[in-house]
Order: sequence, then C-alpha cells, then structure tokens
Amino acid sequence: MVATAATSAFFPVFSSPDSSGSKKKQLGNGSINLGGITTKSSSSGSLQVKANAQAPPKTNGTKVVTSPMEVSKNEDGYCSPPPRTFINQLPDWSMLLAAITTVFFASEKQWTMLDWKPKRPDMLIDPFGIGRIVQDGLVFRQNFSIRSYEIGADRTASIETVMNHLQETALNHVRSAGMLGDGFGSTPEMCQKNLIWVVTRMQVVVDRYPTWGDVVQVDSWVSASGKNCMRRDWVIRDSKTGDILTRASSIWVMMNKVTRRLSKIPEEVRGEIEPYFMNSEPVVAEDSRKLVKLDDSSAEYVRKGLTPRWSDLDVNQHVNNVKYIGWILESAPLPILESRELSSMSLEYRRECGRDSMLQSLTAVSDRGAENSVNLGEIECRHLLRLEDGSEVVRGRTQWRPKNSESSGNVAQIPPESIIGI
Repeated sequence: MVATAATSAFFPVFSSPDSSGSKKKQLGNGSINLGGITTKSSSSGSLQVKANAQAPPKTNGTKVVTSPMEVSKNEDGYCSPPPRTFINQLPDWSMLLAAITTVFFASEKQWTMLDWKPKRPDMLIDPFGIGRIVQDGLVFRQNFSIRSYEIGADRTASIETVMNHLQETALNHVRSAGMLGDGFGSTPEMCQKNLIWVVTRMQVVVDRYPTWGDVVQVDSWVSASGKNCMRRDWVIRDSKTGDILTRASSIWVMMNKVTRRLSKIPEEVRGEIEPYFMNSEPVVAEDSRKLVKLDDSSAEYVRKGLTPRWSDLDVNQHVNNVKYIGWILESAPLPILESRELSSMSLEYRRECGRDSMLQSLTAVSDRGAENSVNLGEIECRHLLRLEDGSEVVRGRTQWRPKNSESSGNVAQIPPESIIGI
C-alpha cells in the first residue's frame, strides 16, 4: 500500500466524470458505493454503513485514485475495490532497507576488527595484548601500552606499573604454553598437589621509564636454578626503537598452599616445566652483597600502620608481591622521591602476609656523606618490611639516580630527624 501511494504521488490519475455521475444517480436507489463503502437506506430513512474495503489513499489531504485499470465496475455499474496485484501487496521497503543497512554496517565493523592492521609503524602491533611465543617456543613476548593511570607525578610509568607488566607476562606465558591450571600460574600437576609458585628473590635494573602513550615490548623466559628453584627473566624494550628499558631476574620456589610450607619440585611437575627451560645466564648479574637487616636503632625513616586491603590479595589468598614494593617506598625520604628516580633494586621475600597483617616499613640511607652531596652520584637505601611482632617480610636495597640535570642541582638536604610515623 505504501508503494502504491508513493507511485500515485508521482503519477496522479483523476476519476472520470462518468464515475462521478454514476455515484450521484445511485443516491436515490437506497444503495450506493463510494470508494468501496456500501451504504443502504433503511425503511426509517437512516443509513447503515458497511465497510467492505479500505478507503482510497490520500496524499497531502487529497484523495488519490490509483489507476483507471485498477478501478472497475461490476455488472450493476457500481465501483468495486481494485484487484490485488503484485505492486499493491509489496512490503514496506523502507523497513527492509533499514534492516539490510544495519546488518551490512555490523558485518563491516566486525570484519574491520578481525582484519585490523596498524596504520603507523609506532602503533601497537598486538592490539588486544594477547602476546605470542617466539624463539623456538621458549620466549613469550607481549606488548603493553602505557595508560594515563599508570604514570606518576614524574609523568613516567611507576615502578609498580613495570612490575605489574612483568607479572602479567609471566602468567600469560604459562597460559600460552597450555600449562595453566586452576591456580595462579600453577600447572595441572601443581594443582593436584596443592602447590603454588612464590618468589624469593627479585633484582630489577631500570635504564629508562616509559611515558604515557609509549608501547613497550616485554620478553620473558624461564631457566633452571639449582635443584628446587626456577629462574624467570624479563627484558622490557621500547617497541619503536628496540632500546632496552628494564631488565629483571627472579628466583621462584614451590609452596604448599594448605600447609604454607616450602616444597621440593615433584618429578611430575619437573616433567611439565623442564621442556620450556632456556639454557641462559641471568639478564641481571646477581648482587652477592648481603642484605643487612634493619632495626629500630639503624632505621632513619619509619612508616607504621600499613594494612593490606582486600584488593591487595591474589587468588592464592596472600598479598601480591608487587604490593610489597609500594609499602617499602612508603618510608623512603621525600627529598629523594622528589629529586631522584629508582634505578635498581634487590629484594628478598622472607615470608608472606595476609589480609589481617599489620606492617611497618623501615628505610635507612646507606651513606650520609653521599646523602648530603646528592649531586655526586647515586644514593643507596636499605629497606625492611616487617610485621608488628618484628617478623621480617621483605628485605631490600634500592639505588636512586638524579632525575635530570635541572632537578639534580636543587635537592634539599634530607634531615635525619624526619621520621614518619602513625
């Protein structure tokens, strides 16, 4: 009907005088047919109206007769409804066209996502951050774009952001290798034996921090370390230039998640992981210097009252190891944070802490002479994260270099009495 009305709007056909005259002549006969509406006169003179068909279509308020071929008279000379044809039974084409257009654009968008290609060489090669196995199946590679919420006051990525990228790459490596069980990076055999990985030592060297919008490429692989340990190494590069930004090396052991005690590597688990071991040296040379324990007498800066939040726990129900780094830096002196950036750190994880733990962060600047003349070079700090009962959680050593030439000359002296406490 819509198609017929649209056609009639462009090709109007007016009814003949004979048709109008026939209608007037029939008024006295008690029965007339007006455009398909039949009226009959009753004995009382009133009219009874019976709708036999729809009224003729109107365009802009004017009645339109479709076509002389469609208007016919019956044997009595009355006008009858137009016959059903293919044209006047067509559907509403506008709705069908809208549906086809919607399906087309949806398909085009889906195809564009599947066939996505970078339009600039500096754009992210791995748009969905899935990562891939390279170098004979032994190295896992993943790209990360530095987000606005991952940078700090220095307009560069924080050390926590860098460590989170390392951890994410390690877990995706296990998953891509098809060895991810129900645990957090645990293999199927480890899950059956209630075993999980825990880090005991971490060394990180940062040559340069990426900034907002940079894309970094993280490579990670594993190697054997002694009889019951595994070493995991990382290298972070600028995806555009290939320059090395960060190197990290870590040692992992197994712990029973029920008894919370360390465990040897079972032979079944060893058979799962050994095919993925690389025969390589650590990317960070081991710092053989002993991490000296701090106490109340040797610590210069103390931060108390640190408590884990629910969001700080991982699926193994202990505090994520990246969170420890943030707690360690809570007691770092503010003048160092303002004028310098963390260039390297060595951490020893001694015990885990849960959601009900209460912790203290202790820091000491190793060389007070170097501290008073911070322009001369790097500053070294010693750290300790402990529970309130004195039990050690993490020992650490950090080194700090000047941020830039402008800031290095305006560094305030660090007062030893500036001890933060809660």
